[in-house]
This record gives sequence, C-alpha cells and structure tokens, in this order.
Amino acid sequence: MKALYIASTGMSAQERNVEVISNNIANMRTTGYKRQRAEFEDLLYQQITRAGSQTSDQGTLIPAGLEIGSGVRTVSTPRVMSQGTVNITERELDVAIRGEGFFMVQLPDGRTGYTRDGSFERSPDGTIVTSTGYTIDPGITIPGTADGVAISPDGMVSAYLDNATTPTQLGQLQLARFVNKSGLESMGDNLFLETAASGPAQVAVPNADGAGDLLQGYLEMANVNSVTEIADLIAAQRAYEMNARVISGADQMMQATSQLR
Repeated sequence: MKALYIASTGMSAQERNVEVISNNIANMRTTGYKRQRAEFEDLLYQQITRAGSQTSDQGTLIPAGLEIGSGVRTVSTPRVMSQGTVNITERELDVAIRGEGFFMVQLPDGRTGYTRDGSFERSPDGTIVTSTGYTIDPGITIPGTADGVAISPDGMVSAYLDNATTPTQLGQLQLARFVNKSGLESMGDNLFLETAASGPAQVAVPNADGAGDLLQGYLEMANVNSVTEIADLIAAQRAYEMNARVISGADQMMQATSQLR
C-alpha cells in the first residue's frame, strides 16, 4: 500500500522541520544569527488518467486527470536575512551592522569568511579579531598606547595615540554584499562562505553603494522570534502526528485485507 510510504515521507519531512526549528531556538541568543526555515516540495506523480485525454470519437475530453502523488521532501533550508534587533553593549569593539553587508574575516586556510557578528577583540599584537581569533579583513592594528578607540558609521577606525590631542586614523572597515544572501554556505563560528549560488562578494565602504552603516557599542541579536518558532513547532508536531496516524490506518487496512484472504 503506497499510503505507508507516502506518510513516511511526510514524517521524515516534519522531522527535518523540527530539527531546523530547534536550531533556531537554540541560537536565539547567538549574535548575528539568521534563522532558517524548511521548504518542501511534492514528489513525482503517477498519471493514471491524464487530463485532456479524449474520451469519445466526438472529441470529448477529461476535464481533470487522476494523479496519485508519492509524498513530500525537504528541498532547502534557506536563511531569512532580515535585520536583527540591535542592543547596546557600550564596548568600544562591539560593532553592529545596520542594513546590508557582512564583515570579512581572514580564515587560517586562506579563504575569506563573512559574518554579521561584530563582537570583536584585540589579539596580543593589537590586531582586531573575531571572538574565535580570526583577523578582520582588511587587518587593522590598534597600538597598545591607543586611547579612545572610535569607529565611525562609515567604518573609519581611529584613536588617540601617545596622549595626542587629535585622533589618528588606524584603518577602514569594509563590508561585503551578495546578490543572493541565502546562497551563502554556513560553516559555524557565526561565519558564512561564498558559493556559486550567492555570487561573488561586492566589497564596499559602510554607508556607501548599498552597504549598511556601523554602530559602535552595539551588537545585532538573532532575528529569531520565539513566539513564531513555538507556533511552527506545534504545527510541525501536529503534521507529524497526522502522518503517523495515516501509517497506523494503512496498516490496519492491510491487516483487514489479509484476514479476508
């Protein structure tokens, strides 16, 4: 009986849906996290009677065909790249992006990663790094004698050096934009990688060429809505239960049929 297999695909799809929702909930407090959603598509159909088939010599046609589907599958888990809530932290190296763009990160293997997590730190030599120790691209070093580090909305990093009365520019933060942000590959550590689907990175100065501006002393929180996620979780549980009932009902029908034989 095909109903057993069809319902099993529904259970498998909703199990994957619950996994996506649980990951969103687990990352509700992750800086710069972008929630995912599961998208589904139906599987192949068995064409028993094709719509438009001729039913008589006079040319009459079947208005609607007879098609039996074979279930559902999870086709993708795209990220929703909407702006997260921006919270004040008052740390001089906490930077939030307000608008489009990603910070660029130099990975140890030579690749470039991209992140919305602006919780930066200083390395032992004063270089601005991520919380996992990866250097921000382009690299900016803050001398040990620097005081009053300031990051402007357009990404210019400056500080007062050696008791100077005027600030010295230390470097310029840049942002990367993508045509298809959902095409970025997640690699963990709050980082994304460029793919053929995302298109090449379009590097720009903050607050120019469509890139967002920067807010020093703020961090962008996850864009996860707890109420929406719980509602989606309940809906996924109900769909899973209904598919399980279909399997139970189909099994009972098969048992009844075998007893008649």
